[in-house]
Amino acid sequence: MTRRLLAVHAHPDDESSKGAATYAYYRSTGAEVLVVSCTGGERGDVQNEALAERAMAHRDMAGLRRLEMAAAQRALGIEHRWLGYEDSGLPENDEALPANCFALIPLEISAEPLVRIIREFKPQVLITYDESGGYPHPDHVRTHELSMCAWRAAADAAQYPDQGDPWQIEKVYYDRIFNPHKVRAVHSAMVNSGDPRAAEMEEFVGWLGDGPNLATSQVRVDEFFEARDEALRSHASQVAPDSRFFFWSNDVQREAWPFEDFQLVESSVTTELPETDLFAGIEDTE
Repeated sequence: MTRRLLAVHAHPDDESSKGAATYAYYRSTGAEVLVVSCTGGERGDVQNEALAERAMAHRDMAGLRRLEMAAAQRALGIEHRWLGYEDSGLPENDEALPANCFALIPLEISAEPLVRIIREFKPQVLITYDESGGYPHPDHVRTHELSMCAWRAAADAAQYPDQGDPWQIEKVYYDRIFNPHKVRAVHSAMVNSGDPRAAEMEEFVGWLGDGPNLATSQVRVDEFFEARDEALRSHASQVAPDSRFFFWSNDVQREAWPFEDFQLVESSVTTELPETDLFAGIEDTE
């Protein structure tokens, strides 16, 4: 059986900050991994003051982010598809969302291309965001809504009959990569080792708060932290060299938390929690 994992993300760069080491790990085992970017990230601001391609970013942000995504794809060895919707931006002060942006497209319309991808790719595992989107960006919230809508519709022969034969994804996970327990464990390791960036990490700990640990599944991926970081750095317009993603060294992470974390929320197969493999229980059904 060929194992196939589908991850649905809002923007290019989300795949590199949320699950990239897991994707690289599963690719190393022979699994097929497909990342879908719902939008092109056109409305992203330049987050890197030292960006070499600043002129292109001002002239053609959409084009730059496609180049960055292609580089991240190579770093991880994954497949990638664009869903084709327009970035909604992050409106402030009760500003209206831009016309025709991803967050405003009716779900029955935006779900159709994702249903087609699911039926073509035939994944056993889907990774997406929870109801909050991970943080309250309209595209992240919509990505959750879209993923769950398409997951259900893809299995229903009566829905989108022109988009291929129905396909049931056995397991659905929410990303729990940046959970407070992980960040506190890494921060403690930084303090104990005298890491000079521990104070900056302490601010991040405070920002995350004291939420519960919702993870049900931990995948050990410490051998793939460098691949993750290469993918992150590929998104140079969004990820600066001094980004919080690089506050902690990979050696500290390997000691304190060599995992990426996920929450199993839907499953048609029997599995025992906690898990160490997102495909646990699936092989037994084949």
